[in-house]
Amino acid sequence: MDKVFIKNLRIYCILGVYDWERETPREVIVNVELGTDTGPASRSDNLADCVDYDQLSQKIRALAERARRLTVEALAEDIANLCLSSSQVREARVRVEKPATIAGADSAGVEIVRRK
Repeated sequence: MDKVFIKNLRIYCILGVYDWERETPREVIVNVELGTDTGPASRSDNLADCVDYDQLSQKIRALAERARRLTVEALAEDIANLCLSSSQVREARVRVEKPATIAGADSAGVEIVRRK
């Protein structure tokens, strides 16, 4: 299976369980790796045969900004479902990180894999 990816997409959104996390959007980093067949796109050289990662990144950003989730797990699941809604995507690996969440750590988060 071929892979299409979006690396380190920075989004500002409400995400967290604490009151202070619910007040002001904070940076969240999203990584997405999609299992797909790039053969049709490589043969046609046509965007219509590709997973359009620019359009997908815009959808992920809009979803995260409006979701206002409490947990990174829930946001990761939302993003995976969005990715799998594309007929071209068979598998989605989604990593959601919250930078500077734990003292002494760069980030904390989750990574999930979902398949059709």
